[in-house]
Amino acid sequence: MAIENKNRSAAEDESLQVAEESRETTWKSKSYMGSIFLGDFDISMAYPFPEQEPGDKKLGDEYCAKVDAWCAENIDGEEIDRTETIPAYVWRGLKDLNLFAIKIPKEYGGLGMSQTNYMRILSTVASHCGSTAATLSAHQSIGVPQPLKLAGTKEQKEKWLPKFAEGWVSAFGLTEPNVGSDPANMSTTATLSDDGTHWILNGEKLWCTNGVVADLIVVMAVSGKKKTRSGKEVNEISAFLVETDIPGLEIMHRCRFMGIKAIENGIVKFNNCKIPAENLIGGRGKGLSLALATLNDGRLSIPAISASGAQEITDFSAQWAKSRAQWGRKIGQHEPGSDKLARMASATYAMSALSDYCAALSDKGEQDMRMEAAAAKMFNTELLWDVMDTAVQLRGGRGYETKESLAARGEAPIPMERALRDSRINRIVEGTTDIMHLFLAREALDWHLSNAAPLFSSRTPIGEKIKTVLKCAKMYTPWMMKLLVPSFTRSFDGFHPKLKSYLRKIDSRSKKLARSMFFKMVTLGPKLETRQLTLSRVVDIGTELAVMGLVVSRVQSQLNSSRNENFTTALYWLHSSIIRIDGMFKELSVNSDAQARKLGKELMDRAELLPEVNNSHLEPLPREFGKDLTSGKIERRAREIELGVAIPEHLKKGNVAK
Repeated sequence: MAIENKNRSAAEDESLQVAEESRETTWKSKSYMGSIFLGDFDISMAYPFPEQEPGDKKLGDEYCAKVDAWCAENIDGEEIDRTETIPAYVWRGLKDLNLFAIKIPKEYGGLGMSQTNYMRILSTVASHCGSTAATLSAHQSIGVPQPLKLAGTKEQKEKWLPKFAEGWVSAFGLTEPNVGSDPANMSTTATLSDDGTHWILNGEKLWCTNGVVADLIVVMAVSGKKKTRSGKEVNEISAFLVETDIPGLEIMHRCRFMGIKAIENGIVKFNNCKIPAENLIGGRGKGLSLALATLNDGRLSIPAISASGAQEITDFSAQWAKSRAQWGRKIGQHEPGSDKLARMASATYAMSALSDYCAALSDKGEQDMRMEAAAAKMFNTELLWDVMDTAVQLRGGRGYETKESLAARGEAPIPMERALRDSRINRIVEGTTDIMHLFLAREALDWHLSNAAPLFSSRTPIGEKIKTVLKCAKMYTPWMMKLLVPSFTRSFDGFHPKLKSYLRKIDSRSKKLARSMFFKMVTLGPKLETRQLTLSRVVDIGTELAVMGLVVSRVQSQLNSSRNENFTTALYWLHSSIIRIDGMFKELSVNSDAQARKLGKELMDRAELLPEVNNSHLEPLPREFGKDLTSGKIERRAREIELGVAIPEHLKKGNVAK
């Protein structure tokens, strides 16, 4: 529940109430990451490291090899980036490989792949073209297939899931020109007809990836008002399945971006669109809850693609550092070069450990993973940007040069500049890093809030407050005593001596984190929600500790199988991570946050307001539909012809997918 705060505006309070109503209030199980914030570092939840089941891995190996071979022959990432267009023949090939139905059960015509293999397949595609991978990910990570699998009725699943094996393309509509991560201000509305047979949809959605060509969209809309658990009235938000060929639906603009330039992302406008009542998903008022549940699995594709991309660029960087010599030595032998390689390689190992752990949790479906999924998205995308930036710096001017230019003059044509541009969006989509910090902070505080929140409300009767004080005293006393137990008493049997040392450091800092978080909660009270930089540091410390545990678990599991090739990499990561963590602990009390608030206010006071957004000049675009691209009804797109995109010779005879 939300803590009462008299300093909030009415708009802030409504936004918080909507967010609280949407979050999962019960925990499926104990959380590995959540426990760390409470000072309970339980390595048994991650060790032995959960590797992919052999039969499933074999299936994934074979299909990834098939997809990789097809991509190598059919996808030209540079040309797609240059023309900002995925050619029709690529859409057809993706459909022939059934890549629009990777996780859809075989009974509905899909591949029925595990979450792990789904992430591996997307990573394979991403190694050839970020735009194509983003298209597939937006379609089935957050598009219609995932929420339909989670909350669709039997009739909805039977009607719609087979469509994706046929090549239908889907999208997800939440963001609006004035609504990003704050859905309380949503203006798209759905009004139920008097006879209850349909809804009337009005409004518009911005940055709807795949929306320009989608056949089916999950649209979030305000469907009325409802009262929260605390009795406040807020917008009721529901999720609807919307076919895009209905009257009143228009594509108003295709957005252009710095990276992943070929994605079909744009503005979708709804003008009195009639939506059948049976197209409501998950029940009335359950839209945001469904969106959050979808993202538990949906967010995992980006961390996987990030880890895979980081590995690819790190491998090449090691080759470059070994091949390039300056001042009489290979550049990797100079300290700045070795430092860059170490940071890149260790970050890649850590990213992979976190991503693979989340995939295993998703496939097993037994453990609550909301925090792990959000942390993986936040952690891996931030690290990927660091890795890409470091790789470009290591390669110098060649890192800044395009693949085409490098190839023309005989250099190794690695498209680092395109990889850098493509990777930047990952820190923004599916929950920005700032929003992931807030989400994780709220979940980290849940144990405290669920027990002590009545103390912070002026509406709580004095009798209930006394009961809460007594309950908290009984609860917090043994908890705090456990946080004072020295970590050197933990044996961590079965781990390498050097790894035991780091496990004890994780344990001690987990307890310190729990004490620090509790102290901030007590001393700041309701003000804590406005100290977002403090909350971010708390989240970053907990995330680093969780990843350290996963790195230890994976490398020890590899040592148990007589594999020691990653031991030095893991030790470097663990050593550097502790240094970062200790620095963040210091910043909890010694920082420039107050000065930043003061300066930020002064800068905004001096600044002029931007003009209101006005897109009334936009005209509807000519339509293309995904099913027409994937079926071959559209043999060549108008953009292809205009930009001179050539069809590969081997496809001119109709052989699209092998």
